[in-house]
Amino acid sequence: MTKLMLHPEFNLYERKGTAFCSSRQVAKEFNKRHDSVLRDIRNLDCSNEFRLLNFVESSYKNDQNKKQPENLMTKDGFTFLVMGYRGKKAAKFKEAYIQRFNAMEEFIKSLAATKLEFPAFTDAIMASHDEPKHYHFSNEINMIYRIVLGMDAKKFREQNGLEKDAVIKPYLTLEQIKAIESLQRADIGLIIAIPDFNQRK
Repeated sequence: MTKLMLHPEFNLYERKGTAFCSSRQVAKEFNKRHDSVLRDIRNLDCSNEFRLLNFVESSYKNDQNKKQPENLMTKDGFTFLVMGYRGKKAAKFKEAYIQRFNAMEEFIKSLAATKLEFPAFTDAIMASHDEPKHYHFSNEINMIYRIVLGMDAKKFREQNGLEKDAVIKPYLTLEQIKAIESLQRADIGLIIAIPDFNQRK
């Protein structure tokens, strides 16, 4: 199964381009027992097709390192579940979570766009050098990271406790991803127009 990643800005999980929240998050935010939330999910009056698309049975380890059940749900699954939760406090959390899901989905789309354009970015770098070296690629992307983040990828990993070769884009904010997307697109043209890296920089 693909790794599930918790995004720090939105406090939602992401797997294969889909945003999820956990039944444990619902229990905490709506001030309910987790076993009650799991029961609510089991008792939902939805079709099996909807359940399969929007709820994923999962598990986590508790403080005693014991495996415990949890459910991961998409925005639609979350909305279906909490529709029955009443009160002003519940309404406030529903609105906040739906906004969070929407922002996370926008982030995922922007992240996908930077990945889609990366081959064109790579092709432009390769075309601008007779013998492309590894550092030509890292110099180019790190120039963009320095503009947007004020640091290169290595420094970002160090400051955020990430592994040496971890991809940093999933840990950025939506605003940062959009800025990188724009600069990456602009740099494709600049690489062709101004082949010298120092002049382009």
